[in-house]
Amino acid sequence: MKKILSIIIVAVVTMSCSSRCEFTNAQFKTAECPQGMKINATFLDEISWDIPHQNWGVEEWDQDFRAMKDMGINTVVLIRAGLGRWIAAPFESIMETEDVYYPPVDLVEMFLCLADKYDMAFYFGMYDSGKYWHEGDYLKEIDLNIKLIDEVWTKYGHHKSFQGWYLSQEVSRRTKNMTKIYAEVGKHAKEVSGNLPTMVSPYIHGVKTDQVMWGDKATTVSEHEFEWNEILSNLQGVVDILAFQDGQVDYHELYDYLVVNKKLADKYGMKCWTNFESFDRDMPIRFLPIKWEKLLLKMEMARKAGMDGAITFEFSHFMSPNSEYSQAGHLYDRYCEHFGIKNKWKDR
Repeated sequence: MKKILSIIIVAVVTMSCSSRCEFTNAQFKTAECPQGMKINATFLDEISWDIPHQNWGVEEWDQDFRAMKDMGINTVVLIRAGLGRWIAAPFESIMETEDVYYPPVDLVEMFLCLADKYDMAFYFGMYDSGKYWHEGDYLKEIDLNIKLIDEVWTKYGHHKSFQGWYLSQEVSRRTKNMTKIYAEVGKHAKEVSGNLPTMVSPYIHGVKTDQVMWGDKATTVSEHEFEWNEILSNLQGVVDILAFQDGQVDYHELYDYLVVNKKLADKYGMKCWTNFESFDRDMPIRFLPIKWEKLLLKMEMARKAGMDGAITFEFSHFMSPNSEYSQAGHLYDRYCEHFGIKNKWKDR
């Protein structure tokens, strides 16, 4: 009986060893594979607009922050404090005037504690009413967020990781009047917090925007430069980091837009980041993790354009080894492999 058991064990081990791939991806890497630039930041999108929630608690989020840190991310940006009726923490300044649901978890405190633990910078994103600024009532949106800033800084400002603000409302040339919100809210946030940096992530009115796909005209590179030169001239000294989203233009156009973005940011004294969309806009399903080849192509263009930093939208769904999407874990593997980062999550 013992002899039979030994034979079975040997057979199982032999099969296990023989089933392992004897090749490595490095063997098949092409001669002129793009280099790319690394990602240093990610958005945290838990008050989501168009991607599913993963229903994580602090244990799962702790794992994910560790995975972020392992691949070199040092900054996390709460994409918004709330959207319409849904809010990330029980903000009294919002609850006293808006018809919102009382949240079961203080996500802001959780994320700040985890950022403290992993020595990461945390940027707080503003409240998006989902209505006032769309209706042109900019003053109402500004007033809500100014009160929120005061409350948030008083309640959470003691955290060492609280190192900046994110002005959440996403604008393009079609909503450039929205910059009134950027100017007023950004100015107040900096005054309250001792001049902590502010960040915006607008989008380019390109061929992949919903408006253009519904029949609007895409902006050219020269139109983009002209219009954003005007917009940014009103934000000098108020916005510190300009991080245009990179997914609304086609790949062959992207480099030219990145060069213009860098030129404009330099002109107005801002750091120019790029916002790598790590989901795939080319798929008929919204939204799945991006193909590695596409992400690498965008990373290489950003490197060549001289970007000062790179944030992604967003790690936890589309790049994380903990994501519900298995493709996201493979994207994490390819990224670590490409940059020679030790991947502790490979055998998950």
